[in-house]
Amino acid sequence: MAKKVSEAEIQKQFDYMKKISEIDFQRKYYIFTLGCKLNEADSEKLAGMMDNMGYNATDSYEDANIVIFNTCSIRENAEEKVFGKLGELKNIKEKNNMIICFCGCMAQEPHVIEKIKVSYPQVDIIFGTHNIYKFPELLLNKISSDSKKKIIDVWDIDGEIYEGLPVKRESKTQASIIIMNGCNNFCSYCIVPYVRGRERSRNPEDIIFEVQELAKDGCKEILLLGQNVNSYNPRDDYNFANLLQDLDKIDGINIIKFTSPHPKDFKDDVIDVIAKSSKISKVIHLPLQSGSSKVLKLMNRGYTKEQYLDLAKRIKQKIPDAMFTTDIIVGFPGETEEDFEDTLDVVRQMDYEQVFMFIYSVRRGTRAEKMEGHIPEEVKSERFNRLKSLSDKMTEEGMNKYVGTIQHILVEGESRTNKDVLTARTLSNKIVNFEGSKDLIGKEVDVKIVSQHVWYLKGEIVK
Repeated sequence: MAKKVSEAEIQKQFDYMKKISEIDFQRKYYIFTLGCKLNEADSEKLAGMMDNMGYNATDSYEDANIVIFNTCSIRENAEEKVFGKLGELKNIKEKNNMIICFCGCMAQEPHVIEKIKVSYPQVDIIFGTHNIYKFPELLLNKISSDSKKKIIDVWDIDGEIYEGLPVKRESKTQASIIIMNGCNNFCSYCIVPYVRGRERSRNPEDIIFEVQELAKDGCKEILLLGQNVNSYNPRDDYNFANLLQDLDKIDGINIIKFTSPHPKDFKDDVIDVIAKSSKISKVIHLPLQSGSSKVLKLMNRGYTKEQYLDLAKRIKQKIPDAMFTTDIIVGFPGETEEDFEDTLDVVRQMDYEQVFMFIYSVRRGTRAEKMEGHIPEEVKSERFNRLKSLSDKMTEEGMNKYVGTIQHILVEGESRTNKDVLTARTLSNKIVNFEGSKDLIGKEVDVKIVSQHVWYLKGEIVK
């Protein structure tokens, strides 16, 4: 069972929060979040701590007195975006007496810290993925110090599970729940095991209590998060299937989703639980990464093309209405045209609801960095465009299937592009826009889909 941060240590952080709240200074903060749902969930904890310390969120980092960069190291363009924003803040910092904090996965990479030391003196606090709970202590140390020296607190060991921090969630009716941290898979292209550490599962009792409290507060939909959720295993007699069964019993929670599972760990007991449940989403995110067995071996994914397709077939046999989404990397080192055609073949066979596709980029410190056969950029781009063309065509055909159907949906709020329109998502994660009263937000309604517009569906409330 994973080791937990002591209650005494968490209480210390609450004491630091209280001390900061008693200091009289400007109190606006902005959190710049890049990366996956886990990063977003970590940012909700950081926001909860900031609110507890008496700060108010602002929509513009230019107005903030504290800016937190919660970073991602999965793709190169994410790193470039962060460094660009850090550069923008250099001139704003002095005007606002701003404290700039840098955390997340990029902070776990030694070369990134060295780059910040040399090129970004405006950064004040650096901390990693394992000690987010210590942020109040680090911030108080900075506020209380007259020194311009950076505070750097990054751990290169696996962190501990921490409970009891304040959380500021964006939605009252939907919540993301981290059930585990870290990864043991060491896919050859991926930096996650190095920046997030080994797998650490939360105690089921803590997760169940958190979800029960959310249900009491009106939450209706939960998303379970982990780098590899189906390897959740806090003890020998309890696994991911057991957790799904227990959460399925909680009154008030009507929709249960999870991401991301790993195909090699997707066991029959989880399939059986999903098949029997009316709450667990039948949309299953099943990352493919490549349709070539040769490339999958180079990636260290632990399954073949045939095993992946067999798993999907077994899921469909027990869950006839199951739908799939996936992740695909294009242009991995050694990928031939024949290998890429294998990927297109799987996409056609699977008829995915949605494909999240990425062009391979080198990540420092991974095994793939030193592999032979790196693909020229123009070849990667050409293959990416072919995959995108196939995916877009299948998406449009799939969207047409929704027209005329009745969808039972949870109203999320106003559309980002039109405040006069409400928005929601189908169980298959399709955006639905429709007209309706604002008091429907947070409620479940039936909507008839009247048309599709490639990236969203238009609906009308069923009276």
